Amino acid sequence: MKWIEVNTYEEMSEVAANIFSKQIQEKPDSILGLATGGSPVGMYKELVKRHQADRLSFKNIQTFNLDEYVGLEQTSPASYWTFMHENLFNFVDIQPENIHLPNGKTADLTAECVAYDERIKEAGGIDLQLLGIGVNGHIGFNEPGTPFDSMTNIVELTESTRTENAIYFNDPSEVPTHAITMGIQSIMKAKEIVLIAFGEKKLDAIEKLKSGHVTEEFPASQLLNHPNVTIIFGGTK
Repeated sequence: MKWIEVNTYEEMSEVAANIFSKQIQEKPDSILGLATGGSPVGMYKELVKRHQADRLSFKNIQTFNLDEYVGLEQTSPASYWTFMHENLFNFVDIQPENIHLPNGKTADLTAECVAYDERIKEAGGIDLQLLGIGVNGHIGFNEPGTPFDSMTNIVELTESTRTENAIYFNDPSEVPTHAITMGIQSIMKAKEIVLIAFGEKKLDAIEKLKSGHVTEEFPASQLLNHPNVTIIFGGTK
């Protein structure tokens, strides 16, 4: 596991963008695993800048997002489909058919979970996976107690996670109670993983990860068993 400490959010975003840019340039048909939330916004902005400067093409890239809320329309302002389009996809040359997110509105959620893992497998597996980390150590929406061997599944969101995500909704009561998420084993199948975290509220989670103690009560700790992980972090208390 490689640790990179940074001084600012902007530096974190640039370092992460460098890793993703290198991946895209070296393998233009890469399969990328992407994340949502506040942490990756700066990185996506940097990737857009590089695309607009004719230095980076997404034409042959495929993407698979970690998760989506259950029950939200794809075009809902708070959906992760909307988030990804407003922060990245609308501004680069990615082909719409190469964009993949779990379908949280399908009538058969169990079948969608199985199908999502199968779509990743058929694409050739994820080359580079981006992660954030929750204050409780969740990755994707895999909350504490999630089995390490879990594949894409439906999860009930904890109150701490719903509170953390309430800023993206008009009213906290609108935050969905469930989400469909890549499982921990789904994430661990990626060839390379980059986790980004910045700010005071994420430092405790980073310190727990640094402790080296692997437990299902802290989902991110399973990353310690992956052969190719980079942690980019910073912030002060």
